Amino acid sequence: MEYAKRRLSGAVSGRSTGHRRVMRGRMAEILEFRANQFNGVVIAPAELPADAEEFDENLAASIDQWSSDGYLTIWLEIPKVKSALIPKAIDRGFDFHHTGDDYILLTKRLVEGSNIPPFATHYIGIGGVVLTPERDLLVVREKFGVGGREPTLKLPGGALLAGEHLGRAVEREVLEETGVKAEFESIACFRQWHGYRYGKSDIYFVGKLRPLSKEIVMQTSEIQECLWMPVDDFIGSENISNFNKQIVRAALESDGIVQSFIEGFGGPDTREYFMPKHLIDGSGVVPFPSDLASFS
Repeated sequence: MEYAKRRLSGAVSGRSTGHRRVMRGRMAEILEFRANQFNGVVIAPAELPADAEEFDENLAASIDQWSSDGYLTIWLEIPKVKSALIPKAIDRGFDFHHTGDDYILLTKRLVEGSNIPPFATHYIGIGGVVLTPERDLLVVREKFGVGGREPTLKLPGGALLAGEHLGRAVEREVLEETGVKAEFESIACFRQWHGYRYGKSDIYFVGKLRPLSKEIVMQTSEIQECLWMPVDDFIGSENISNFNKQIVRAALESDGIVQSFIEGFGGPDTREYFMPKHLIDGSGVVPFPSDLASFS
């Protein structure tokens, strides 16, 4: 990733361009940056000055220059170790966009109405319908209910990790919560819920899995009960939510969509597609490899 850096030449006023601005006996410099494909400025985080006053002077000069050059937006990533720069950016009109473990990203519109896409809008989770040939369903009861309600029996599952595929995620969650090894087969259905947490929406996928073991080793930190239950008893129980009944029915009565990838559109290590099984016929849509490490 290439960034550009240059000094201003001449004296700068608030709206002029191409001049030198002398700050405390030195020339202010344009912060190192690159232009993105949307005519926005992306400032190089590794090259930010450590001194807050120096940063403020350079940022002010840079904003003037980039405005004159016709750029639309500025993207400013500040590492945690340089967090003292954040108030200076706020004073220059930047807004918070999102944070990571060791950085914060701020943005500024140089032209009113310019598009700044929001950060991630959804949480992603997945539950597993693990069903034996004898139609026994693997269920759990969590220790803590939602909204103060008493926990009821439900499917094992949880949130995806960053960069994790759906099938691997539900296999991991089932194993962590129940100790049961299971193999992912298909996606039966999914649910979207707006206003889930911190103003973000939630997508909950339901995967169908084939058990490879039956012995239960319960995760005691999160789960208070784990058992194999006849699936007909689960669906017929008055103590099970209708939502959980319907998603189990979807897994029972549908083949769902299966994990695949499309040749020429990224490898299965970074992308996955879900298609009806009958479309996976070798003409571009192909089965997902069982061993990603061997894919090349």
